[in-house]
Amino acid sequence: MKIRLDKYLTDMGAGTRSGIKKEIRAGNVLVNGQVQKRPEVKVDTEEDTVTLDGQAVAYAAFEYYMLNKPAGVVSATSDKKETTVVDLIRERKRRDLFPVGRLDKDTEGLLILTNDGGLSHRLLSPSKHVDKVYFAVTDGPVTEEEVRRFAEGVDIGDDAPTLPAHLVIESSGEHSRIRLTICEGRYHQVKRMFAAVGRNVLYLKRIRMGGLALDERLAPGEYRRLTEEEVERLCSQEKRL
Repeated sequence: MKIRLDKYLTDMGAGTRSGIKKEIRAGNVLVNGQVQKRPEVKVDTEEDTVTLDGQAVAYAAFEYYMLNKPAGVVSATSDKKETTVVDLIRERKRRDLFPVGRLDKDTEGLLILTNDGGLSHRLLSPSKHVDKVYFAVTDGPVTEEEVRRFAEGVDIGDDAPTLPAHLVIESSGEHSRIRLTICEGRYHQVKRMFAAVGRNVLYLKRIRMGGLALDERLAPGEYRRLTEEEVERLCSQEKRL
C-alpha cells in the first residue's frame, strides 16, 4: 500500500501532521536511507524503510489487542476525567484504536481493541448474532425456571424481548454463579435480564466473544496482541445462534 510520507508517520504516532511535516522539511526523515523533504511523497508501507531522527518507524495498517478490562475503566477512546481502555494499551503504534463494543465501567473481562472497522462491524452487526459469554455472580438463587425463561427470551423493557440466551448454573444460593451466552449487545443487557427475573448482578466478566476466549494468563489491566490465527478466526466469524 502506498501512502503519503506524512500520513505514514502520523498513523504510527510519531507526531501531529503539522509537526511531522516540519520534521520532514528539516531533513530528519529518511526513506530507504535517503533524506526525503517532501511530505506528500508516496511510500510503500510494505517495501520502503522509513526512519525519523535515526529511529526506524515500521508501519502497521491494523493492530489487534486482547485486553482483560479491569473494573473502573471506561470503554471509550478518550475521556477528560476517566481512564479509558485505549489508555491501557501503552505499546500501540496506531493512534486510531477503538474498543470493539463496550463493557460497563464496573464490568471486567475480554475486550478487543483495534483500528479495523471491518472486523468490528462483523463482530457487532446484529445480523451476525456473534456469541458473547459472560460469567456472573448474582444475589439469591438462580433456578431452572430462569434457564427456561432466558432460553425463551426475556422482556427487558425494549420494543422486543431478548433473543434466546443460554444460561448455565454453576452454583445456586445466596450468591449464585452462572455463565450466560447471549448473541446481542443491548445496553446493560445481562444486568437487565437478571433484573427482569428479580436478581441483581454483583459481579460481571466477559470471558468469550465469538471464537476468541479471554487469555487466563492476563491479569485485569493486562493485554497482548492477537495472533494471526486469532485474527483470522474472528474475521471469518459466522452466525452461530
